[in-house]
Amino acid sequence: MSITQSHSTTQSIVRNFTEITKLRLSVSVVFSSVAGYLLGAESIDFYILFLLCVGGYCMVGASNVYNQIIERDLDALMDRTKNRPLPAGQMSVRSAFILAGVLTVLGIVVLYSINPITAMFGAISIFMYVSLYTPLKTKTPLSVFVGAFPGAIPFMLGWVAATGKFGIEPGTLFMIQFFWQFPHFWAIGWFLFDDYQKGGFFMLPNGKRDKGTAIQIILYTIWTVLVSVIPVLGITGKLYLTPISGVLIGLLGIGLIYYALKLYKEKTSKTAKQLMLASVSYITLLQIIYVADKFLR
Repeated sequence: MSITQSHSTTQSIVRNFTEITKLRLSVSVVFSSVAGYLLGAESIDFYILFLLCVGGYCMVGASNVYNQIIERDLDALMDRTKNRPLPAGQMSVRSAFILAGVLTVLGIVVLYSINPITAMFGAISIFMYVSLYTPLKTKTPLSVFVGAFPGAIPFMLGWVAATGKFGIEPGTLFMIQFFWQFPHFWAIGWFLFDDYQKGGFFMLPNGKRDKGTAIQIILYTIWTVLVSVIPVLGITGKLYLTPISGVLIGLLGIGLIYYALKLYKEKTSKTAKQLMLASVSYITLLQIIYVADKFLR
């Protein structure tokens, strides 16, 4: 009896941890950091790579926990979030706050052990996400713009972890992920529009699922693709992309623009979801192509 109870308690703790730190999102962010590290490193140090993964997960996890503490009452109003540990009463606010504090300190210490500038950017990302992006979500659609800054740090963070300095190369990686977030999050804001309204969140640039929002999505999608192929021109320092890889990313970009145009034409939740899935595929495949291009040329 006690063994079964202990097993279910462990399962519950693991489930609460993975949900409150948003496991899948955090892993995708760590993936971006790893890609950035592989691009910046002259030789791969697996110990540094391990520290980056641990520190990166702690920082993203901490941001998500703080976010859910602040938004727990609003999360209870939305179908998408009402079963999260805090609104569902499976975890206390005190426990969540302790977890967030531990993850923050651990994350900064681990990233600092790589180099101070990596820890600095990690700390900036937590601060911007929790203190600026989270409260602005219920105030203004500009929250997506503010949130794009901490959201764009991981890809760049990997390069900084590998080199110990910031320059044109990590700046370019930052810009790619910065612009990418607009079509990605606006697509999510479109198909979850009704649910977000229940929580009072402003996630679309016009506050409406209309032609104006769809046009902005197209424009930012085009910017994303253009920034993604800039390294082909040889003007981004050590971050270089061969023409073949540039063509591959261009083709991915055409696919992304196609779904943005489809959303403009049809203006449905279905096409918004397709654009969101296309955007996830785009950034993942882009990072794989960038890394493969470096090691195969």
